[in-house]
Amino acid sequence: MQTSFTPEQLADPHVAESEKILRRCVHCGFCTATCPTYVTLGNELDSPRGRIYLIKDMLENGRAADEEVVTHIDRCLSCLACVTTCPSGVDYMHLVDHARVHIEKTYRRPLMDRLIRDLLAAVLPHPARFRTAVVLAKLGRPFAPLLKRVSALRPLGAMLDLAPASIARPSDAATPGTRVPQAERRGRVAILSGCAQPVLDPGINEATLRLLSRLGIEVVVPEGEGCCGALVHHMGREEPALDFARRNVDVWIREIDNGGLDAIIITASGCGTTIKDYGHMLRLDPAYAEKAAKVSALARDITEYLSTLDLPKLEPKGLNVAYHSACSMQHGQKITLAPKSLLKAAGFTVRDPAEGHLCCGSAGTYNILQPEISAQLKARKVRNIEATKADVIATGNIGCITQIATGTAIPILHTVELLDWAYGGPEPQKLSVR
Repeated sequence: MQTSFTPEQLADPHVAESEKILRRCVHCGFCTATCPTYVTLGNELDSPRGRIYLIKDMLENGRAADEEVVTHIDRCLSCLACVTTCPSGVDYMHLVDHARVHIEKTYRRPLMDRLIRDLLAAVLPHPARFRTAVVLAKLGRPFAPLLKRVSALRPLGAMLDLAPASIARPSDAATPGTRVPQAERRGRVAILSGCAQPVLDPGINEATLRLLSRLGIEVVVPEGEGCCGALVHHMGREEPALDFARRNVDVWIREIDNGGLDAIIITASGCGTTIKDYGHMLRLDPAYAEKAAKVSALARDITEYLSTLDLPKLEPKGLNVAYHSACSMQHGQKITLAPKSLLKAAGFTVRDPAEGHLCCGSAGTYNILQPEISAQLKARKVRNIEATKADVIATGNIGCITQIATGTAIPILHTVELLDWAYGGPEPQKLSVR
């Protein structure tokens, strides 16, 4: 794609990077076939190629975002299926990230949209606040149908629909400290507790800690770590996202310096994609560029790390597992084989749903901010999963778990929960109540 940015524009490193990305696009349109919003809506401007044209026009002309640009960029899930498909290697992820920052700086959203986004940014990245919000959601749930009748209030109705009916008590898995392994020590890792996951499903990290302990891995839950920054990052709120990243980098570098780490374990693939990008996000910060790159290099999805430990092959369990590959796992991190290989080695029969490349519609806060499109994608995903006739669904992202669970009666678990059970841990509660 030809561009015509001025030398003055290219002096901005963010614009210069976007210009290089734009130049790689050859208009081939392969991305349209795998883009969930184009497949759903059929609008060229709701495809990666269409959004690239909009972003180019906006940035090249140095103009503020307008309603049309915002509408179509907001509809992007950042699922990155287009990146997997693109034969030209267009780095769409960083291009749309730049566009979102530009929108945030130059476009004034309608009042209710601003308030809802402010609410999400103020609550979701903070576990204590999020826990309180989930408890209060019980009171508001009867009003969800009324809220969904008013266009500007539909995100609030979607938020109430997604809130679980009950939540577990705070888990010791998130308590800072070092977990000494049960078996002979063969490694040392840190684990991300995160923000939403310890509230919605603390059992995921509990299973991770149990399994790693039996495998001889010392696990550190560092003091001071928190949200990875993904939630605000995908809203275009650059400075808060970088602040979250810097805080976590400081925490993990301290652990690296005070005992060393073989890996930083992440059990939510949405967080993993962002943490692996810290090196890029902080590349222009002289105080953090090198440290952030070091952290990104150590970040590992739990299945990525387990694949290095040579787990024994177990006898078949007679349980059929539909594996849902989260977009942040398969497209963001390019992890496709490890989760399924681990499940098969543990004795599960793994089934691949049709259209596995398409997003389930969760995508961070997307199922709140774009509830109509999200609902269509969820219905499509659930149909494909249920067609496998599986006994259980496995995936590697809490957002997908929450989204898909609202559309099917098939129990859905994190992959590591099944692996923990297979290798000596307790049977997951969701399976025991089948």
